[in-house]
Amino acid sequence: MSKTVDINEQHVTRVEGHGNIRVRASDGAVEQVEWQVPEAPRFFEAMVRGRDYQDIQTIVSRICGICSVTHSLAAIKAIEAAMGISVSEQTDKLRILTHYGEQLESHSLHVGYLVAPDLLGVNSVLPLVESHPDVVKTIIRIHRLGNDWMELLGGRRTHPVTLRPGGFGKLPRESELKKLRNDLENIIPDLKTVAQVIGDLAPKLPAFNRDTEYISLLNEGEYSFYHGRIASTDTEETKDVDEFESVVNEYVSPQSTAKWTRWHRDAYAVGALARFNLNAEELKPLAKETAQNLGLTQGCCNPFMNNVAQVVECVQVVEHGIELLDDVLSQGIEEEVPAPKPAPGTGVGCVEAPRGILFHKYSFDEHGVCQGGNICIPTNQNHANIQKDFESFVPQIIDRDQEEVRLLLEMLVRSYDPCISCSTHYLNVDFV
Repeated sequence: MSKTVDINEQHVTRVEGHGNIRVRASDGAVEQVEWQVPEAPRFFEAMVRGRDYQDIQTIVSRICGICSVTHSLAAIKAIEAAMGISVSEQTDKLRILTHYGEQLESHSLHVGYLVAPDLLGVNSVLPLVESHPDVVKTIIRIHRLGNDWMELLGGRRTHPVTLRPGGFGKLPRESELKKLRNDLENIIPDLKTVAQVIGDLAPKLPAFNRDTEYISLLNEGEYSFYHGRIASTDTEETKDVDEFESVVNEYVSPQSTAKWTRWHRDAYAVGALARFNLNAEELKPLAKETAQNLGLTQGCCNPFMNNVAQVVECVQVVEHGIELLDDVLSQGIEEEVPAPKPAPGTGVGCVEAPRGILFHKYSFDEHGVCQGGNICIPTNQNHANIQKDFESFVPQIIDRDQEEVRLLLEMLVRSYDPCISCSTHYLNVDFV
């Protein structure tokens, strides 16, 4: 009996933004496999033109409600690079700590609320409130701590107001940092619980492997989310972040209103698994132990394991966050009043968003007025890799029930933790 598979999934659920899955096959022969992005333009790069440098991070933090700290930090680093502004060691450490709060908040949200339902055979997190109440409460505690962490250092839980070129508009009190340190210590048992739960569920992740290029920041001596050079698993060569445009090589795909990227191959991946593959030897002891317990090893090329890497990174940011807090508290908080002077120039800022490496580039005139910007979002950089995964994965599962094929492809998309509408490089494309 002949078998036809016809999947036209509009707007994959449990992801941010709109993405479609299109698969057609007859008698086991695949005729069409597409990951489609139908999102509309957002024009953030146009919004910053003509604006004062002090306004840039406030505007671009609105690109994403989940990654607003990351966008603010990338923008601020670009502004400081353009104008030759240096910051203190205290500012640097407090920024990294702020960034870590967002990593914890975002990863716990994705793994706990969006991925766990797939592994437990339900359509959303709501049924888990009844079937797994203790696990859900554990995730909520971790997620809440991430939000509280960002609120303390960023001024509020989303779209931070304290992060400014040259430093902080408001510094935390030592008593507040001591409480945060205590909260981080107290959340470690919850992180171990989540790691155990994910370890028990990990065998349900598809055993799908596809060799690809992974790209992230690399900074000797640390598992970097904030400093470093652009590195790839395909080469020992690294590039300065100023050269990011020669790395991402953005181009237009006819099935997507978002630009795609490629470097040494037709596609590459960014995100937690990419960072792990390039930085695993720099993990802190408990994070390294967590990776070992979860069976995550350097060189892993199963995209579904990106979510396991996110769990490892939750442990990493808490573990390193405690160390950074100890450093800051041992030296004492010194009041600083950032007073940078505008200057003409062009600069690039790069940080690792929860979903992968993020680039912001801005040019300013002598008055500090922005003349143009270029922003390259992690999900933009993953679109081509998702397509390549589809092309490899679909032939392996096409003989299964159509509903199972659809679910597995949805899970594959969700494994990337995509923030589809955040990819600012959208175009109006005529499909012919």
